[in-house]
Amino acid sequence: MKKLFLMLVGLFMVVGCSCSNDKAADAVEKYLNDYKGLNDTVLKDIDELAEGEDLTDKGKETYKEVLKRQYRDLIYTIENEDYDGDTAKVTVKITVYDLYKAQKDASNYLSNHQDEFLTDGEYDNDLYMEYKLEEMRDMNDTVSYNIIFHVTKTDGKWYVEQPDKEALEKIHGVYNYEED
Repeated sequence: MKKLFLMLVGLFMVVGCSCSNDKAADAVEKYLNDYKGLNDTVLKDIDELAEGEDLTDKGKETYKEVLKRQYRDLIYTIENEDYDGDTAKVTVKITVYDLYKAQKDASNYLSNHQDEFLTDGEYDNDLYMEYKLEEMRDMNDTVSYNIIFHVTKTDGKWYVEQPDKEALEKIHGVYNYEED
């Protein structure tokens, strides 16, 4: 499942953001609001991503629900802006559903209840993925992180640079905070 969320890197690259506003934070706000608002580009990318996964039709629909809910319910506050000429670092505190915990709990459940994921006596990954996605969809626990967005001003417009893998995992709620 972590693979699914890492593929969202492409989703963030497509959306990108440029703003003609005076502050780097405005570009970051637009960037995040495009996800919260589930703009057309985001919805299209979610659909393409789900269709590209080896999931049942029901699993694909659940996966789309998980992604839409995560983005729609994302909460953020701009904590700090640090400018150095035409570059800036914007620190944002985000709060997202703890999908890392949901995935970990599903894995632990599988370890202790393998018999529930059998079809004709054989392990059925589709049953497990359906269970895991439902756990992610129903997750209400949240986790908060600070993320530093790098923003560059070009031709009078601020652009959010592609976030790194760790930042994307935090946005998607799948960051392994137990390794910190």
